[in-house]
Amino acid sequence: MTPPNILWLCTDQQRFDTIGALGNPLVRTPNLDRLVAQGVSFTNAFCQSPVCTPSRASFLTGRYARTTRCRQNGQQIPADEVLVSRLFADAGYRCGLAGKLHLSSCANGRVEQRIDDGYDVFHWSHHPQPDWAENAYSQWLSSQGTSWEELYNGPTTGFVKEGVPAEFHQTTWCAEMTIDFLRENAGRPWFFSFNCFDPHHPFDPPKDYLDHYDPDQMPLPKRREGELAEKTSFQRLDAEWAHNSPGEFHTSAMTDRDRREVTAAYYAMCELIDTQVGRILDALEASGQADNTLVIFMSDHGEMLGDHGLYFKGPHFYDEALRVPLILRWPGHFKEGHQVTGLVELTDLAPTLLEASGLAVPERMQGRSLLPHLTGEADPAHHRDFVYCEYYNAWTHHDAYGTMVRTPTEKIVVYHGTDQGELYDLENDPDEFENLWDRPEELPRKARLLKQCFDASVLSMDPMPERLGPF
Repeated sequence: MTPPNILWLCTDQQRFDTIGALGNPLVRTPNLDRLVAQGVSFTNAFCQSPVCTPSRASFLTGRYARTTRCRQNGQQIPADEVLVSRLFADAGYRCGLAGKLHLSSCANGRVEQRIDDGYDVFHWSHHPQPDWAENAYSQWLSSQGTSWEELYNGPTTGFVKEGVPAEFHQTTWCAEMTIDFLRENAGRPWFFSFNCFDPHHPFDPPKDYLDHYDPDQMPLPKRREGELAEKTSFQRLDAEWAHNSPGEFHTSAMTDRDRREVTAAYYAMCELIDTQVGRILDALEASGQADNTLVIFMSDHGEMLGDHGLYFKGPHFYDEALRVPLILRWPGHFKEGHQVTGLVELTDLAPTLLEASGLAVPERMQGRSLLPHLTGEADPAHHRDFVYCEYYNAWTHHDAYGTMVRTPTEKIVVYHGTDQGELYDLENDPDEFENLWDRPEELPRKARLLKQCFDASVLSMDPMPERLGPF
């Protein structure tokens, strides 16, 4: 068997329910629908942290955020961590990236510092704004005779802005770099990471994509009157004022029309991503490489999009923040049109790619290969008994240190160093409205899940260095 090329399509802050073929009748995603029909979809895939850097550190190493020691946005991933891209480079693959990596701070004009990540081609653009001379997207715009400042001048309405035209958009540029790479490297094994910034806030799609969505047809976020009374102080603060992002949202001042407009803009951003994914898939086909390329589509974490009164992300462990789309396709090797409903983690991706490519999976990796599901040999209803997620002062709320265990039927969130937490019966309350944490009748369930969460924390410790002997 010839090892496959790896085309890793990773978006930023895209929640699980944004694909037409997987149940969203409003968003237009014909190309992702094509991937769903041709590959394997994991409908209960969870990231290991609800913010960028720890999540990316986790799935790029196959290890938990606490294990990588890259637990927060703004931290530098330690130099002795090994990315899966480095392992593919060591195996003779030519590796490239376009867009975001975010395994180090790049705030306040600081350029992201890289470790030995294996990427020979590195078109870095953390976000579209020209905050660094090294922003490869800005350099590309300059070569086109324009700039982000010139293009980002559409009107703003409420909480939505008309953004850069599609032909000059950062998502489009990421696709251009991807297509160039796969054409230039046809005939040799390659590994490429497409990492666009969308649909991350601010909500600013191109006008022609925004025009595809009538706000009046958009659903309102999931909220229940009075639910905040049982929720944590972290959630109550963010539901009043999403102080934690560029372009601050005074969420409690939003009208229902505002909320519908934001959803419309978010779906428009997802559609632009779909268009560019389609261009990449077509180029892969035209170059004769589709049959020998393993394609992954996923996101680093989700987006609250107004559910429970929250936007963006933070120390929140709702499914909307943690559950992401995940589709894998390799024609002739993976099942077509297959859905896996069992719980999986993004830690599982790195060992999956290595095993599918015939490469050794290092002992330091903590994920569990998904290959038996991809070939149809495993029960699609089960992969893990639970998924584990973490937030350690990772972005906002510097006193928030949370861990979560989610089973198919229950969820517990523990905010360490406080008396606060969340407890949900997902069978009877799948939308996570009723926090059972302080209810006396739920003490047995709470005690059982507290132990399970504690066990998960201990058992996710670093398996390295290896034990050399009994003493």
